Amino acid sequence: MSEIKNETTVRTGTRQVEFVSALDAKAPSGPIEQRWDKHRFEMKLVNPANRRKYTIIVVGSGLAGASAAATLGEAGYNVLCFCYQDSPRRAHSIAAQGGINAAKNYRNDGDSIYRLFYDTVKGGDFRARESNVYRLAQVSVNIIDQCVAQGVPFAREYGGLLDNRSFGGAQVARTFYARGQTGQQLLLGAYQALSRQIAAGTVKMFPRTEMLDLVVVDGRARGIITRDMVTGKVSRYVADAVVLATGGYGNVFYLSTNAKGCNATAIWRAHRRGAFFGNPCFTQIHPTCIPVSGDYQSKLTLMSESLRNDGRIWVPKKKGDPRRPQDIPESERDYYLEERYPSFGNLVPRDIASRAAKQVCDEGRGVGPGGLGVYLDFSDAIKRLGRQKIAERYGNLFDMYKQITGEDPYETPMRIYPAVHYTMGGLWVDYNLQSTIPGLFVIGEANFSDHGANRLGASALMQGLADGYFILPYTIANFLAQVKPGGLSIDRPEFAEAEAEINQRINRLLSIRGKRTVDSFHRELGKLMWDKCGMARNAAGLREALARIPEIRAEFWENVNVPGEAGDLNQALEKAGRVADFLELAELMCLDALHREESCGGHFREEYQTPDGEALRNDEQFSYVAAWEFTGDLAKPRLHKEPLVFEYVKPTQRSYK
Repeated sequence: MSEIKNETTVRTGTRQVEFVSALDAKAPSGPIEQRWDKHRFEMKLVNPANRRKYTIIVVGSGLAGASAAATLGEAGYNVLCFCYQDSPRRAHSIAAQGGINAAKNYRNDGDSIYRLFYDTVKGGDFRARESNVYRLAQVSVNIIDQCVAQGVPFAREYGGLLDNRSFGGAQVARTFYARGQTGQQLLLGAYQALSRQIAAGTVKMFPRTEMLDLVVVDGRARGIITRDMVTGKVSRYVADAVVLATGGYGNVFYLSTNAKGCNATAIWRAHRRGAFFGNPCFTQIHPTCIPVSGDYQSKLTLMSESLRNDGRIWVPKKKGDPRRPQDIPESERDYYLEERYPSFGNLVPRDIASRAAKQVCDEGRGVGPGGLGVYLDFSDAIKRLGRQKIAERYGNLFDMYKQITGEDPYETPMRIYPAVHYTMGGLWVDYNLQSTIPGLFVIGEANFSDHGANRLGASALMQGLADGYFILPYTIANFLAQVKPGGLSIDRPEFAEAEAEINQRINRLLSIRGKRTVDSFHRELGKLMWDKCGMARNAAGLREALARIPEIRAEFWENVNVPGEAGDLNQALEKAGRVADFLELAELMCLDALHREESCGGHFREEYQTPDGEALRNDEQFSYVAAWEFTGDLAKPRLHKEPLVFEYVKPTQRSYK
């Protein structure tokens, strides 16, 4: 962790935030094309015969966690892998639909590692670390080869070559896909690699087990406290290093495209133990989701961004037009993305497409119940390519849409509206993917790195597999080579104290016996966050949220009703612990959004926009990663800054016109 320098105080509303500068990312120097290779050579190694002496905990078994656990197990380490699902195959990575990027240039359309790097830095609105992003682009080409070797059934052209399609934020076709099931197929590939190591005995799997705290001994991550979700047993586990691969925190908004079980507990408890939280306000709104259908809907369903390849987005030009879409002539339709962004059209990045949809709906030209929807129309593509070709590309997505809405997208346009999706924020990590707690590594969506203020489509799967297969195995070895293996007992007081805190928290939740359900608190928090810290934010709304969130949290701890007991299966208890963490994280998200007086990517402050409504960055004052330190007082976190230096992609006003 860097030393504290230049202590200052900044006011955000009625609050004071102490901040310091100059976090060291430990990024290597030299030509960017050579940095990762140079760094790999300079890192220390662990002798193969010594690897079996080290134990590594991996929390999470999605693409990042499963690939990391499998790779570390195959390297010879003892790996303990934990997931709260019934099986690693049920990790939320399975829900990713559209594809995975790689700079293979199979289409010979001008793609390259450098172009993928450029598109990702620009797509993140110049709020990502260049060294990390270039490494991601480099490693992307290896991921496809790895997955093909595992048997992942990527789509192929007639001649047998791997097929590609386009995604938002790029003018080349670099996205590899398996119909609309890419996440599922990639996860099965990682799962079979993980299963092989489980059978070999190098990985021990703990399903239906939730991490509830991180144990730090002498300033270093040395273990975790878990709860068996079936028996309720609370246990201690010790290791030489801990890896968190637990996904994002989009469910803080209650309604999101995430599975209901997705939560922030692992990273939030680590944050409370000393891991800095990077850019928590950078949340992504996905433009292509099935609109909300009722007040008591529990989650939202994503329609893949890949649909924007062949689907055209439009709304009626006339406000409140009651006609069926088939009855509205071309001259009375507004294909607003194609007209506003002629270079990229319907393939503009997600943040831009989402804000544009919100704008036309705010004007009263939205479609469907409540006017919160726009059309995604495939009629032109079906006329041009035929229904069979569209079914080959998107058939399962069309079937899913019909099952949910009762409408056939082959016959009538889909209705879509933006929804919370991915979180670019997460625990701060350096170039080695290590947090500010030595020995705690964070990979995939759980960390903040690579995507800046906006994730381009098809890059989450790329980052998860890059971290797990090709980056973490090198960087964690560099750490382990400098520490002695073992030598620590779970009887240490740090483990006993952490376990006692967990039991006390569980008992407190069960003893309140209030009058409100956990879901009612979650729904209230989610609506507040969506209204005040969602697709658009402003200072007044954020201050309102910062005043209201502590009130909701106080009522939660006085009036929540958690039925059942601790010593058995109790989903209400699981949800209560997760919502309690969301009620703390939400405050930090709003504080981060209020302090960042600019618009960039998914963070759109209404006070900071160009005359034509685009995000207006303030590079002079905010070209840094905001890394927040827990001080013991949720209202007064300490802000650290990692300055962002752009040597290769010079920050410009992001334009897709």
